[in-house]
Amino acid sequence: MCAEDSERGVMAPFLSGGGLGIILGRKPTGKKMKFLLLVLVGVVHLLSLNSGKAIYGNGISQRTFQEIKEEIACYGDVAKAIINLAVYGKAQNRSYERLALLVDTVGPRLSGSKSLEKAIQIMHQNLQEDGLENVHLEPVKIPHWERGEESAVMLEPRIHKMAILGLGSSVGTPPEGITAEVLLVTSFDELQRRAPEARGKIVVYNQPYTNYSRAVQYRVQGAVEAAKVGALASLIRSVASFSIYSPHTGIQEYQDGVPKIPTACITVEDAEMMSRMASRGSRIVIQLKMGARNYPDANSFNTVAEILGSKYPQQIYLGQLHPALTAQGTSSHLPGENWALACACHCAAWPASPLLRVSGSHCHFRTWMRYQTMGPAMRPQEHLKN
Repeated sequence: MCAEDSERGVMAPFLSGGGLGIILGRKPTGKKMKFLLLVLVGVVHLLSLNSGKAIYGNGISQRTFQEIKEEIACYGDVAKAIINLAVYGKAQNRSYERLALLVDTVGPRLSGSKSLEKAIQIMHQNLQEDGLENVHLEPVKIPHWERGEESAVMLEPRIHKMAILGLGSSVGTPPEGITAEVLLVTSFDELQRRAPEARGKIVVYNQPYTNYSRAVQYRVQGAVEAAKVGALASLIRSVASFSIYSPHTGIQEYQDGVPKIPTACITVEDAEMMSRMASRGSRIVIQLKMGARNYPDANSFNTVAEILGSKYPQQIYLGQLHPALTAQGTSSHLPGENWALACACHCAAWPASPLLRVSGSHCHFRTWMRYQTMGPAMRPQEHLKN
């Protein structure tokens, strides 16, 4: 039962091992090409496992492993055709060129910024030009936050200007900044044990990086936990497995009833340096200045596009991607990953979506791509209802 509905797969594995390079038109060779072909054949099929079959309450289709294995084996030629189109055919380099155009022309796309709105208009126009169905913009209110000027200078035990980036939605410091001693901790548990020491200080988190989901808690919740014990501000070690003295920012969240304190990320190198200083008993003092400000919500849009299915038009594959950033740079890897993801799924993603049209692949399901700037995630049933 080999159908030509290869565009319904999932793709997280496709983003590693060079998958993004394929979509951007870079040429893999040898064993890597064979590996990517096997990966693509597998992942493009994962969402097709229930075509025309009931999905039970536990979300598991009642199909044997052998049935699934046999159906996956049917997708080799289709997967190879898509890869050849993207890497060697007339779609070669197209996605890369579109990605480069976006990041070169628009630059950083902070929520509420004019750059974000320009990026949305570019995406909307290109989706229309690519001939996708039901291309439209959904009006939405989004947070408007500006980072402003910011700096952090270590005053003791020596003068050292630190690289920092304010975390998304952080409040700013007074114009004169906050000058205070540092309390360095490696976990929330340690912060609680040393709570009496935290009052009136800047809490610095040097949390170890084991994986992203664990480490990112300190970025999201670090300011709240520090404020609860009386800290004046918080700095977190960038949530990254590798650093070249590069702060890695992102969103953070305040909590009702807890004072809002300024918060920013620092580099892995500076966090480790202060950890060594603290272990020697050195007194660390930092002057932190942040001009961050929150404004009333701004008007923006979610961008929606579809490819209507020919066989199961009422069954939907739904993908939601975000074009907005809290980063200072262009973060070209984010749209690149999003579009590689969408292309692996063969969804209505820009700039990967034209591959469906050019390759001649058939879209059996209704694929619905939402470039969600802000707002709650929408389920396919809600989309049909609306």
